[in-house]
Amino acid sequence: PVILICLFLGRTIALAESEANDEKLAAAINYLLAFVEKSDCTFIRNDRPHTAQEAVVHMQRKYDHFKDEIKTPEDFIRKSATKSLISGKPYMVKTKTGQLMKSETWLLEALGAYRQKQHGKADKP
Repeated sequence: PVILICLFLGRTIALAESEANDEKLAAAINYLLAFVEKSDCTFIRNDRPHTAQEAVVHMQRKYDHFKDEIKTPEDFIRKSATKSLISGKPYMVKTKTGQLMKSETWLLEALGAYRQKQHGKADKP
């Protein structure tokens, strides 16, 4: 009976950790999608400009396609928001100030800021 209890508790803890990780992943992805949508940037995909809202729809579609392969927010960025699967060209972002950068770099910076903000919340009582 002790072994069965230990196995049950171990499985229960693993499931709880998995659910917590899934929630953290979903929260980070939702943050990134909202960040893009509110950005007022121009997204350039295969040399064609797109609005922030169009970029979110595209990223969401790619996320839905690769969902089983996405285990971290970095996976989400890499699979859904980095480059064209057809041409291999990197996605670019033109900021409100006119700066042109790879969407991957831009989103990794946003993810870093998000994590800093989350870490700060965890430290507060």
